[in-house]
Amino acid sequence: MTPSSPIPHDPATAPVTDHSADKPVDEWVTGDEPMTGPQRSYLQTLAREAGEELPERELNKAQASELIERLQRATGRIPAHRDR
Repeated sequence: MTPSSPIPHDPATAPVTDHSADKPVDEWVTGDEPMTGPQRSYLQTLAREAGEELPERELNKAQASELIERLQRATGRIPAHRDR
């Protein structure tokens, strides 16, 4: 490959861009599905750090995402003043 040749796209090394947060959760197609295992695990970590209890009821993906964002703010993982 010469210096002026375009770099081929390699999905294995391409940065992952999550645009799911760009759309309001009430517009998510899968928002009403049960939360994922990774969401549950992260919520448990955040709740422990924030000194909070997680709801006993099962959350859906959208509810889990909103709670994650709230707990991230509460724990300082994202600034409280950061715009959505």
